[in-house]
Amino acid sequence: MRIHLTGVFVDDQRKALRFYTETLGFRVKHDIPVGEHAWITVVSEEAPEGTELLLEPAEHPAVGPYRTALVEDGIPLASFAVDDVEAEHERLVAKGVRFVQPPTDLGTVVTAVFDDTCGNLIQIVEEKAQP
Repeated sequence: MRIHLTGVFVDDQRKALRFYTETLGFRVKHDIPVGEHAWITVVSEEAPEGTELLLEPAEHPAVGPYRTALVEDGIPLASFAVDDVEAEHERLVAKGVRFVQPPTDLGTVVTAVFDDTCGNLIQIVEEKAQP
């Protein structure tokens, strides 16, 4: 069994697509019209056949309270692996991304958390080499 697809709820799919591709650097895998929305998935440039991230319209009534509670408590909706949190933090800040948690060393990992402009907090994680 493998994880094939996971998603993030977004307020505006087109805005999210621009952010996740132009700012974060993901690649479009699918962009298929489905009624008033679309089936939009993005993948890592480093793993184009890997796990897909679905940019899911945030229209279900439960999504608003759920995301609001997560953001108010500072809990990221998703976590993305990076090789160097400091470098990624600098790259994203230069692109105007707002971080709610700067790079923080937590012992075995370094993390940082940013606002994806689409209603979510996203964590980036660098795993540190273990002795």
